[in-house]
Parts: sequence; structure tokens; C-alpha cells
Amino acid sequence: MQHDLIAQARTWLAEDPDPETRDELAALIDAGDTDELAARFAGTLQFGTAGLRGELGAGPMRMNRSVVIRAAAGLAAYLKSQGQEGGLVVVGYDARYKSADFARDTAAVMTGAGLRAAVLPRPLPTPVLAYAIRHLGAVAGVEVTASHNPPRDNGYKVYLGDGSQIVPPADGEIAAAIAAVGPLGGVVRPEDGWETLGEEVLAAYLARTDAVLAAGSPRTARTVYTAMHGVGTSVLTAAFERAGFPEPVLVAEQAEPDPAFPTVAFPNPEEPGAMDLAFATARRTAPDLIIANDPDADRCAVAVPDASVEGGWRMLRGDEVGALLAAHLVERGASGVFAESIVSSSLLGRIAEKAGLGYEETLTGFKWIARVDGLRYGYEEALGYCVDPEGVRDKDGITAALLVAELASVLKEQGRTLLDLLDDLALAHGLHATDQLSVRVEDLSVIADAMARLREQPPTALAGLAVTSAEDLSRGTDRLPPTDGLRYHLEGARVIVRPSGTEPKLKCYLEVVVPVVDAPGLPAARARGAELLAGIKRDLATAAGI
Repeated sequence: MQHDLIAQARTWLAEDPDPETRDELAALIDAGDTDELAARFAGTLQFGTAGLRGELGAGPMRMNRSVVIRAAAGLAAYLKSQGQEGGLVVVGYDARYKSADFARDTAAVMTGAGLRAAVLPRPLPTPVLAYAIRHLGAVAGVEVTASHNPPRDNGYKVYLGDGSQIVPPADGEIAAAIAAVGPLGGVVRPEDGWETLGEEVLAAYLARTDAVLAAGSPRTARTVYTAMHGVGTSVLTAAFERAGFPEPVLVAEQAEPDPAFPTVAFPNPEEPGAMDLAFATARRTAPDLIIANDPDADRCAVAVPDASVEGGWRMLRGDEVGALLAAHLVERGASGVFAESIVSSSLLGRIAEKAGLGYEETLTGFKWIARVDGLRYGYEEALGYCVDPEGVRDKDGITAALLVAELASVLKEQGRTLLDLLDDLALAHGLHATDQLSVRVEDLSVIADAMARLREQPPTALAGLAVTSAEDLSRGTDRLPPTDGLRYHLEGARVIVRPSGTEPKLKCYLEVVVPVVDAPGLPAARARGAELLAGIKRDLATAAGI
């Protein structure tokens, strides 16, 4: 066994094109570190609907140039099997470790396989890549990013020519093509022959961002902005300048790209502590709102002044921002379909119904939301918003930020705030309170065990609310294809449990709906909502054994 492992590692070492990972692997072989080698050679990173994502390092269970070259070769073979020989593949990348290398390798493999490749001019937001695919008439796109994962991770996200991320069966077919790639020496990788795009593709994207705003709308909201050490700053500030908003005050410590993400434990606005510097900047400068992007700027977080909370600033939940943007688009006379994933708040459906608009619920992820026929607006509770589906068929943290700033400006002109509009929505539709129980694990078997336990012994009540129906989503429903998840409907509440598709986490999404008769009843409704959410979280953790 040990001999086989060392032999496997030596075979990998012989064809690794990266001096850094070669040295790393050679050191492990020389040290006889079989535990670490076993972890790296326990299988291969699985290519799925999120593409690839994992920790950087040598070996098939890590993200590295060898893995990326194989992925690119498999994608090229798949595209050619679909009759796309000679088609254009656009490649974008963020500012993480190795991102530029992975982008260059992808362009080289595509060129060697007889496709055309074009690489974005520099590290740019993921939505710029999603836009460029449709803008340039590409047959596919690749974004090298690990989004909001820890610093040691990177990833590989694949889009097809419609500008949206891959879904089954394409993901399985691409995975099979990757598995069929032979020795790396047989993958043709020329030194040149692809195009490096100029700034005109970014200029076209920025010109398109104007489309999300209403002509002549107020543009007075003042913002504090953080890019969370990612690639958002230059693009967001350019978009705000074009639109005529006041120049955002930058969180200086997090404004420039830095793959080490030195000021945050996790570069995700939802993680505890990640927004602390933004809050401190806001307390000094007193803006109307705080806007944050994640490192590849496809997500948008919003915080607002709130005298009732410690520090005077409160992060809005993704569901709250999702409802606010929907209400704003309805007020502007939007037509079309509003869509969200099953883990997002049911409030969107009520807003759409009252406005006489279409409404669709999809599986988790924008790869599904973006495919809804007639889509006008889509969102997901994890801070993702698609506000211009004709331009970007994916979540876009730049255009979402513009739309939030427009809404804040409209309300400011009326002497009102985003919190006032949330109150209006609660009075019109009931108070929809949401929360999440999220458990990060070292051992993935913990997640499998929790799911098995819930399937074998589903809860009959949570927080004193009877479970009225339980669905195992792995069997699919009349409206949803199968996915690994569980959904419980309770009297006035809903719970969904699923493994994360991109991180080692078990995620439980909770929602309660509390009726509200009048404005004076809002505080009591909020207190009741918080009490129920805490109780559901407690009882669900017990039921799942986590």
C-alpha cells in the first residue's frame, strides 16, 4: 500500500509542470509522509455543477496546474464533441494565488485543442466574465476563482455559451471527458496563440451597468465600500462614477487585491468579524449605507444605520436585500418573472403574486436561477442578486450595488430608509424572519451522518411547531430535479437542510412567518420571530446530532 502510494506520487511528480508544487511533493516523498500523501492521492477533485474548488497544493485532491490542465483538456474535448471546434472560450480570473497561472494554462490548452481563447486583461469580477461570454459570442467561459473561500483555496467555474453556469447533464459529460484525458505530456499547450483582451470588454460591461438604473432617478446615497481584499474596487467605483453617485468611501485596509486576505478570518461578508473594518469606517464617516462585495465581486452585502443595535450598524440578511430589490423593481414597473432558490425567503413569491408577476422556485445556485424562462430578477439568500439577466446571467455584486444605492437614494428623497421599507413589506405580507444554522466540519462524514439521521428519524416538531410535511429532495419533486436535501414545512415556518456545494459545511435554512396587524405590532412580531428561529435552530441541531 505504502509502496503503491509513493509510486503514484512519483508518477504525478514526473509530469507536474509547476516547480512550486513539484518541490512540495518531492519533499513529502523524501520525508515519507504517507499520511499527507494519502490525503492528496485519495481520489481526484470532483468536477461538478460548481466546477472545481479546493485547497492549493500538489496531487489530484488539490488545486494545481496539473489538475487545471486536465480540466481544461476535458472541457475542450467536450466542446469539440458538441460541434464547437474553433469556437471562442473566454477566460477570467481573480487575484488569488495561482489564478493567473491557471488562466494562462486554460488559454494554452484551448488554443492547442483547436479552439480560440481570449483572456480578460487583468483580475476582474466574475460577472465581467459572465457578461463577456454573451457579449463576445463565446461558446464557453472559465472563471478561475474560489469566491469567498479561505486564502489557500482556488477554483474553476465553467459557463457555456448562454452565459450561465453548467448544469446536468453537461457537468457529468465534462467530468467524463476530464477523466478520459491521458498523460499530461499528450495535452498540447502552445506558448502563445490566444488573445489577451483589452479594457474595451470592461468598458462594454460598465456601459451595460447603466441599464439597471431608472433614467433620472435620484443618485444621492452616500456609501462606504469594501472589496474584502478582492477585485471589486476599481469596477464598482467606476460604475458608481458613471452613474453619478457620490464617490464611495473605501475601507482602505481591504480596498486592494490581496490573496492572503490579512484582515479577515474568512473573506465572506456573512462571516463574523468580516465587516468590522467597514463598520468602523462608517462610524467615522456617517454614510447612508455600507456596501461590501466578496473577493470576486459576484455577491453584494448591505449594512444600514440602526440605532437599536450595538455599534449603530446592522448587516441586512440576503433575504432582506432580496425583498427590498424586488419591491424596488415592482415600484419601477418591472415585468417578467421573479425567481429564487428553494433556500431563500418565501416573501419574494408574495411580492411577485401581489404585483401580478410570474414567480419560480429553483434548486440552489444561479446555474438554475439564470435558466428561468422570462427571468427579470433572481436572488439567493447567500447575498447573490441577478438584476440584469439580459447582460449577466449570473449573480452580479456590481449591478446589485448600483440598484441598492438607487433604492436608498429614492427613499432618502422621501425622508425614509431601507429599514422603513422592510417595515412596509412586513405589514403587507407578514414578518418573514430567516436565519441559518451552518456547521463547518473537518470530517465530511459528519455531514453524511447528520443527513442520514434526519432521514431515518425526521423531527415531528421544532420549537413547538408541528411538522406538517417532510420532503426528501433527493427523490425530486413535481417542480424540482433531485438534489441532496430535506425540506420541512411547519405551521408558520419552513426548514431546508442540505450539504454545501462549495464548502465543507452542513447548511440549514430557517424561515418563520409571523402575522402583523399594524405598525405598533412590529416589535412584538420581531421578538416572536427571533424566539421561534432560536427554538428551531436548537431543536434541529439536536435532531441532526450536530
